[in-house]
Amino acid sequence: MNAPAPADAWTLESLRADHAPALLDFERRNRAHFARTVPDRGDAYFTEFADRHHALLAEQESGLSRFHVLITRQGDLVGRVNLVDIEDGSAELGYRIGESAAGRGMATAAVAEICRAAQAAYGLSRLIAVTTLDNPASMTVLRRNGFTQVETTTIDGRSGVRHERPLAPAD
Repeated sequence: MNAPAPADAWTLESLRADHAPALLDFERRNRAHFARTVPDRGDAYFTEFADRHHALLAEQESGLSRFHVLITRQGDLVGRVNLVDIEDGSAELGYRIGESAAGRGMATAAVAEICRAAQAAYGLSRLIAVTTLDNPASMTVLRRNGFTQVETTTIDGRSGVRHERPLAPAD
């Protein structure tokens, strides 16, 4: 196993228009890696990427979602962490760490960072996350970040688990 990535080895940035080329490249390079444990995005995601990216930026501007990318010190996009369906103080958390950065603690650190931002910057009081049962690494990341399993579910025909985490009220 690789040594954990130090927190100063990357930054969590809000999604911007100029992230589009790197984000598309990231998704293409990691498509097979992600498909092992999460439902595939499908070909349309890639062929309609420019329109999708524009729509995500508009959704972020409206406050319905907050999209983030993980950028290394070297300038490489190696992951994404998103808060979607923001409503009534809660949001659903989703994240993807590229294969080249997996297994170094980056997902755990990025989820910890987004939990802090969700509470401090976005005023959220609860996060929800869903994982497939065949993604034990993701379940470990959530557990390490204070999420608890609350129910079983199905994700695109795959067995899964819904997790929740209350966030401390802002001071």
